[in-house]
Amino acid sequence: MTTKLLLAAGLAGAAFAAQAQVVLTASTWVPPTHILTITQNEWCADVAKATENRVRCNLLPKPVAAPPGTFDAVRDGLADLSYSVHGYTPGRYLLTQMVELPFVAGDSAEASSVAYQRIHEKHLAKHNEHRGLHVIAVFTHGPGQIYNTKREIRSLADMQGLRFRVGGGMVNEIGKALNVNMTLRPASEAYELLSSGVMDGVFFPAESIEAFRLEKLIRHATIVPGGLYNTSFAFVMNPATWNKIPKQDQEIIMKLSGEHAARRFGRGWDRVDTRGHAFMQANNVQRIEAPKAFVDEIRQRTAQLEQKWIADAKGKGLQNAEQVLKDFRAEVQKAR
Repeated sequence: MTTKLLLAAGLAGAAFAAQAQVVLTASTWVPPTHILTITQNEWCADVAKATENRVRCNLLPKPVAAPPGTFDAVRDGLADLSYSVHGYTPGRYLLTQMVELPFVAGDSAEASSVAYQRIHEKHLAKHNEHRGLHVIAVFTHGPGQIYNTKREIRSLADMQGLRFRVGGGMVNEIGKALNVNMTLRPASEAYELLSSGVMDGVFFPAESIEAFRLEKLIRHATIVPGGLYNTSFAFVMNPATWNKIPKQDQEIIMKLSGEHAARRFGRGWDRVDTRGHAFMQANNVQRIEAPKAFVDEIRQRTAQLEQKWIADAKGKGLQNAEQVLKDFRAEVQKAR
C-alpha cells in the first residue's frame, strides 16, 4: 500500500512538474547565424539553466510575421518572444528615437545599449509606448554607416543620384535632412534590393555586410565617427505568457532581463561589427573615414532633428526631454 502511495505521489509530482514547465515560442526574422538570433538563443539558454528548465524556449523554424509585424505578432500571441526595430512601424514609437539621433549613441553598441536600458527604465517606460508587450530589454546596434555599390562618398554632393535603403525611424528623418533618395525597407531585403539594382546603397552597421551577404555588391564604405545614426530595438514577450510564468521564475528571469540582456545584445553586436570591418577589408570594400567637412555638413543639416525630438517628446508627456537626452549621453560615457 505504501509503495503504491509513493508511486502515485511520484507520478503526481512528475505531472505537476510537466504542467509547471513553460515553453516560450521564439521567433526570429534574420538567419540563424545573425547576432540577433544568436543572442536571443543565448538568453533563452540562460533562462532554461537558471530556472532548471522550468522555462525554456522553442525557436520556430520560420518567422511568424514579416519584420514590421513582429511586435504585433508577439502582442497577439502568434509568438511568445521576439525582437524588432521600432522604426519599422512608423508613427508608433517616438520616445525611442532619442537613441537614433546622429552622433548621440557613440561607437559602441554595448555602451549605447546599457545606457539606453538605464534611461528607458528611469524615464521612458512609464509612458507606455510598448503597450500590449512585456519589455525584456531595449538595445541598439552599432553605429550606422554609409555603404554603396557605385562610388566613394566624401560629401553630400557625392550621395546625390544614389538610392539608399533605410530602416525607418530617425534615420528616415536624417535622410530627408540630407536630401538623400531613400526607401524604407527591412534589413532582410537588402540583398535583393542591391543585387537587382533597385537600390545603390544602404545605411547599416558594419556587421550587416557579412550578415546579409553583401560583400560582393558593396564596394565603398564611408565611416562617420560616432555614427550617422543608430537603430532602436526592443526584445519583448507576450504579457499573457509572462503572467503564466510562476513568480519565482519571473524573479529569476528579471535578473537576466533589463541591463543584463541589453549588455548581452550590445556586446554581441560590437563583436560582429569588429569582425565585419575585417570581413570588408578581406573582400576589397574600399573604406574611408568621412572627412571633417562632410561631418560638419551632416551636423549642420541634422541639427534641427534634436530640437524636433525634444519638442515631440514633450508633446508625448516627457516634459524633461532635454535633460533625458543629456542623461543618455552621460550614461553612454559611463557605460564605455
